[in-house]
Amino acid sequence: MPSKNKVTVTAEPGRQELFIVREFDAPRELVYKAHIDPALYVQWVGPHGYEMILREFEPVSGGKWSFIHKDPQGNEFGFHGTFHEVSIDRMVQTFEFEGYPGHVSLETATLEELPGNRTRVTIHSVYQSVADRDGMVQSGMEKGVREGYERLDDILWE
Repeated sequence: MPSKNKVTVTAEPGRQELFIVREFDAPRELVYKAHIDPALYVQWVGPHGYEMILREFEPVSGGKWSFIHKDPQGNEFGFHGTFHEVSIDRMVQTFEFEGYPGHVSLETATLEELPGNRTRVTIHSVYQSVADRDGMVQSGMEKGVREGYERLDDILWE
C-alpha cells in the first residue's frame, strides 16, 4: 500500500550538509528495530529491485557495517562505515560509498515519537565538502532513500 508519508530532502546551496525527514505510521520501537535487526535491515535499505548482501553489521557504538547493493543487472555497489552511537533516540554513523573512496559523511539519525503511535526519522548528513554533498545528491540518493522507506513501510505493516 503506497504511503501518504513523503521523504523531504533539504540541501541548501553552498552547504556541506543535507537533511532527510520521513514519518512512519508505526511506533518508534519498530522503526528502531528495523534499523538494527540485520534480518529486517536487508529487506528495506535501498531502491526497489536491489538485493542487499550484508558483509558486516554490528549496530553498537564502535561497531562496523558493510554491505553490497546488487541491481537487477548484477552490478554491485559497496558501502561501509562505523557506528558511533546506537540508541532508540539517536544513531550516529559514518557512511562511505566504495565507488567514491575517501569521501566520508557523518550521519546522525534521530527517531522522534509522534502522537498516534507514529515516528519521525530525521537524518542530518555532513559531508567533507560542498562538492561531496552535491555529488551525493546528484547520484540519485533521494530515489534510493524514498524507495527504501517505501520498502520499510511494507515491513512495518507485515
